[in-house]
Amino acid sequence: MLTDPIADYLTRVRNAIKARHRVVEIPASNLKKEITKVLFEKGYIQSFKFDDNGPQGTIKIALKYNPVTKQPAIVKLQRVSKPGLRQYAGAAEVPRVLSGLGITIISTSKGVMTDKEARTMNVGGELLCQVY
Repeated sequence: MLTDPIADYLTRVRNAIKARHRVVEIPASNLKKEITKVLFEKGYIQSFKFDDNGPQGTIKIALKYNPVTKQPAIVKLQRVSKPGLRQYAGAAEVPRVLSGLGITIISTSKGVMTDKEARTMNVGGELLCQVY
């Protein structure tokens, strides 16, 4: 049993990037699916596929690399809120990552979204992770 499935998700993606894998397979959950959708919409991953085989299902993520320099699109993937210390922020206090070049993924009452979307919708929530 995992104590922090989001940290496991981020670690699997981080390890796949370091090993220069094209595809990474992760056990699915609704929150992980939403995080994957946000990463795809913001251009950090190439594509994704949800497989519902088995009791839990899996998420297959195709990682994105620069075709010329072979550098990954995701430079850093960092967990903010942890099970031992949850991090929450209101709409005004949501932190900016690299002066707006990166994103913070937030779980709000209106769903999982980026920091910019949370500011425009004027909602706060739990700060899940930072990506740049």
